[in-house]
Amino acid sequence: MVLVVSLLLPLVPALAALTLRRSVAMARLGAGVLALGCITALSSAGDDVSWRRSWIGPLGLDIHLVADPFAVLMLALICGLGALVLWYSAGYFPEHRAYGRFVGLFLIFAAAMNGLVLSADLFTMFLFWEVTSVVSFLLIGMNDESAAARAAALRALLVTGAGGLCLLVGVALFQVAVGTTTFTELVAAEGSGTMFAVAAMFALMGALTKSAQFPFHFWLPGAMSAPTPVSAYLHSATMVKAGIVLLARLSPAVDHVAAWRWTVVLLGGTTMIVGGVRALRQTDAKLLLAHSTVSQLGLLAVLAGMGSPLALYAAVAHLAAHAVFKAGLFLAVGAVDHATGTREITELSGLRRSMPVVALLATVSAASMAGVPPLLGFVTKEKALAVLLDGQGLPAETLVALGAIVAGSVLSVAYSVRLVRGLFGTAPGRAPTVVHHPAESVLVVPVAVTVVVTVGAALVAGWWGSLMRFAAMSLDVMAAGKLVLWPGFGEPLFVSAMVLGVGAWIGWHVPDRPRWPSLQPSGEVVFERAYDGLLRISVAITRVSQSGSLVVYNLVVFSALALAVGVPALGMLGDIEGDVVLADSAVQVVLVVLGIAFALAAVRAEGRLSAALLAGGLGFASAALFALFGAPDLALTQLLVEGLVIVVLLLVLRRLPRRFENDRAWLPRWSRLLVSGAVGAAMAVFALAASLSRTAPSVGGEYLARSAPEGAGNNVVNVILVDFRGTDTLGEVTVLVVAGLGVANLLRHARRRSSASRARVDA
Repeated sequence: MVLVVSLLLPLVPALAALTLRRSVAMARLGAGVLALGCITALSSAGDDVSWRRSWIGPLGLDIHLVADPFAVLMLALICGLGALVLWYSAGYFPEHRAYGRFVGLFLIFAAAMNGLVLSADLFTMFLFWEVTSVVSFLLIGMNDESAAARAAALRALLVTGAGGLCLLVGVALFQVAVGTTTFTELVAAEGSGTMFAVAAMFALMGALTKSAQFPFHFWLPGAMSAPTPVSAYLHSATMVKAGIVLLARLSPAVDHVAAWRWTVVLLGGTTMIVGGVRALRQTDAKLLLAHSTVSQLGLLAVLAGMGSPLALYAAVAHLAAHAVFKAGLFLAVGAVDHATGTREITELSGLRRSMPVVALLATVSAASMAGVPPLLGFVTKEKALAVLLDGQGLPAETLVALGAIVAGSVLSVAYSVRLVRGLFGTAPGRAPTVVHHPAESVLVVPVAVTVVVTVGAALVAGWWGSLMRFAAMSLDVMAAGKLVLWPGFGEPLFVSAMVLGVGAWIGWHVPDRPRWPSLQPSGEVVFERAYDGLLRISVAITRVSQSGSLVVYNLVVFSALALAVGVPALGMLGDIEGDVVLADSAVQVVLVVLGIAFALAAVRAEGRLSAALLAGGLGFASAALFALFGAPDLALTQLLVEGLVIVVLLLVLRRLPRRFENDRAWLPRWSRLLVSGAVGAAMAVFALAASLSRTAPSVGGEYLARSAPEGAGNNVVNVILVDFRGTDTLGEVTVLVVAGLGVANLLRHARRRSSASRARVDA
């Protein structure tokens, strides 16, 4: 039930929103479906519902889903926060022209993210991983009239897409090195060796790009060009958490790989600090939250990937806490933007009095992000500090991780203070900001729900910690931690107090427009230069290769074909034992000679019409050969295709000169004959080698035996196309339909342009 509700049910309102005009109604229906998914996930906790189907058996690739406690926790966050954000969106932009598209894509993304967290193996996760990348590209670039939005969407797609390719390489290498990609089996296998380590690092690259870790973090702030509900959802509980989910799932299986641990600790710690420093420089509240998300993701990556079971527990706990308070902060900033028309903290003043409810809710969420007691963010950060101060994991890595997390936590307090002071404080000498649209309940209630969870979960920290323990132990049986609201006097509390004091002082004294260096991320510079360089190289190659000469194109394509096919085929012929049968009857020889004659005559023909008819003769001779070999369906198809092609050619030839023009191309005739002969010989040798290289019985006998009992048909060709390979046939038909629609649209566009041109001439 949980698999159906979380994966399939959201697609119903999604398709309705994309096709119908009642976008607000579909948004509310979608919010209800996601709320139902959250309830269903929580009610199924402990059941470990599993579903597995073999996809490519010989390669060991399966579609495997499991609703273990960690997946249930993620489903509750994805569906619960998704329901709140979708309900919020109905008040944020119900009259937006693309609102229906937003609702549909939002729900499709939610379903894909649910599939990702339910994935029980790396290959299944990769499939949903790619879906989330594509749909997030459409959501980030929803404002397709904005060049900045389009560029940000493309940047996010390219970076996460490159990470997806790395993940695919990791999937292949894990399959070769261990023989499985299932997470539990990878843990049990305790893989080792160079190939296993390389597979782990490729998978890590995928996780780092998706979770916006340094130096790939630059795509996430740019994605803030998306509407606030998109940012609140994608960058709090879903898309950026996909990389953390992969780290959490894979870390128990690869934590013995030293390169994995050190890469996660160093890059995650750097991400915390770089994200925190850049957050302090922002004047756009939404961009400030974006960089703060980068910083928090660095913390989560360190905890999830450093290889300590208790650190993994702390990562799971803080993952849930961050999703809740960050969603509330994004939605609160959206409410301020909706009410005032700006989110620039250098332009706002006095909103604490004009928007007191939103100010209170945002302050509580920011305090949780800063780790202020007695809120959930304090409880989970305190747990992380306690784990590191207790010396869990390897000492050197723990020391580096502790230093990075303490520095990053100071910055998190500072940018939290800066956010609240900038949004709701009173700026000296600045007039109070005018509220044009008072915040409606539909914008405030979702923020209030996240605050209730943030406060309530902290007050029942022991019970909440037991839920986190179940989730963490489904990843690593040793991750049996606990949460407490009051940790007692000790090193963790002392460090937390120091962090709060230093961070609050920094945040309060940061000027409105800081003048310190921006710490421009090297990853962004490298990306921009690499992207521009790739475009320049592409243009240069295009100028050389796309010369506009059909003769050159044919020469390159057919020469490559002759080499790629002919050389391996010649090598195969030397190892083949068997007799070559040139013909079964004299009729076959006559038809072959006749086909060759038609081909040579078509090449020598000077008129276009005669060349078309002669080429058709070659096709008819081939149809006769098919019939002689006992393939009447194929022969009939060949006859129909040849007849249709000749008719189309005759229609086209009506608008062309009757005779071919004199060929003044630079390529001599003998060289063209050489290439043509090489291609023909290569294909003949390849066909001969393929026919003599069989090492197993033909599948034809199996198809013949199963055609009538399983396909209920005696025509085995039809049964293969419709039953045994019906999916392939459907795909081919779909390609033809899409191509036909494209041609029809092009023709319609050409007619419109022609009509418009005639109208201008008449005018």
